[in-house]
Amino acid sequence: MSKYHPIKIKRPNRQRGRKPATLVQRFACLMLVLSASACMKMGPDYTSADLDFTMPAAFEQESGGLDALKPENPWWKEFNDPELDRVVAEVMANNPDIRAAAFRVTEVAAVLRQIGADQYPTVNLSAQALRQRQATLNPITGNAVSVTGSSYSLSLPASFELDLWGRLARATEAAEADLLASAENRRAVVHSLTAETVSLYLQIAALKRQIRVNRDMVDAYQQGLALTESRYRRGLTSILDVRQARRALAGAEAQLPDLTAALGAGRQMLSVLQGRYPAAETDDFKAPGAFAPPRPIPAGLPSQLLERRPDIQSAEAALQAASARIGVAKAARFPGITLTGSFGYASGDIGDLFRPENELWRLAAGGLQPVFNAGKLSAAQAAAEARYQQAKMAYAKTVLNAFAEVEGALLNQKELETRRLRMRVFLEEAVAVQEVAVDRYRRGLVDYLAVLDAQSARFAAEIRMVEAEYAVLSNRVRLYRVLGGGWDVAFVEQPSPKSGDDIAAETSGRKQDIQK
Repeated sequence: MSKYHPIKIKRPNRQRGRKPATLVQRFACLMLVLSASACMKMGPDYTSADLDFTMPAAFEQESGGLDALKPENPWWKEFNDPELDRVVAEVMANNPDIRAAAFRVTEVAAVLRQIGADQYPTVNLSAQALRQRQATLNPITGNAVSVTGSSYSLSLPASFELDLWGRLARATEAAEADLLASAENRRAVVHSLTAETVSLYLQIAALKRQIRVNRDMVDAYQQGLALTESRYRRGLTSILDVRQARRALAGAEAQLPDLTAALGAGRQMLSVLQGRYPAAETDDFKAPGAFAPPRPIPAGLPSQLLERRPDIQSAEAALQAASARIGVAKAARFPGITLTGSFGYASGDIGDLFRPENELWRLAAGGLQPVFNAGKLSAAQAAAEARYQQAKMAYAKTVLNAFAEVEGALLNQKELETRRLRMRVFLEEAVAVQEVAVDRYRRGLVDYLAVLDAQSARFAAEIRMVEAEYAVLSNRVRLYRVLGGGWDVAFVEQPSPKSGDDIAAETSGRKQDIQK
């Protein structure tokens, strides 16, 4: 047996020990470069926008102050109606617009993760197995020879963009603002649809009260017609009174279909808000006859409105996103540096793929500086700055509109409450006049036309009273909507312009004269 063995080439131990140290050094250098890449952000840092107008210390029509704001408070529970609570809960759970807004938030959150991922390295896994047969020319014999061979490779290619100028950071900042705007838009949708639901519920309740008034009016006219016909048969009145009574009855009966159609339409709209098939008749819906008049709402400071209205918050988030995108456009004009690298193995025999001598690695750095683009990048920055100014104007307009809505709702609150009190006195007078007219007609002192006029005025007053009470309640819903939700209120009792008793006292003398 020969004492010689095949020669095997081995790397010295000192070289094996040096390689890990070299990789550690390279990794440390890479981390140092990555840390330095986040030192600068191009573009302006967002600050709260300066409005071009001065906010007052308090609303002009305000009657008190807020104790603690609760934007998400279930303000509709003030009406103390379990049926209303159930309807609102169903709308929040099933309304398509609310669900679509929630999915929109999910979409924008996914976009944020997508954009934020650009700030991190990208690592992939690449695997390839190749077997091929190809013809080659033998350089010695000059003959064509077919060669069959295999190759296998497995590697981890990676790339990373150095965010030297903050382009990726600003893009992530803009995406975060977009997410905030989307979340506030969802709150705005919920808030608006809740107010629409409560207002529609109150409208249905008012229509049901008007239908009851109409049926009472029909019953009264039927009784009046029976009385008139009885007196006509006894020769105590003329056929004109009978015709007038029949005309009044027919007119009252003609109003019922319109009220019934309006009630059905309201129920259909409410069903759609609840995510149901639009049904005009619902057995489970029993709207109450009336609600107690609400107390006045203190509105708080105007500056608080900027913090609780979701549409204002959404507009400011859009402004913040536009500011961040200025930095994105500006950073695009500066050089971009990308690091690429890979580590893996390649071999002609899959069994030897992971042998040390088949190891492959590569590190590279590349830079790209825009030189000439005919002003494209500078125009993109100018466009981003113009969009920021547009967003700023939109934000200012949203704030102004919000203040106008609050001032208008507070003003209406006072006037509508005064109207309701005066309508109550008007209704009392109309009832008294009707009683006097019927009594005098029975005694033959007046003709039936006076009774019809009194009855018509009385039932018209009842209809207007229902409308006045609905207007007060609807304005209360509007106040909740424009003020951004509910709150804990420290009420400061203040005398109303004129109470119901004061208004009634003004007409007590006239009422006594009529009764005489």
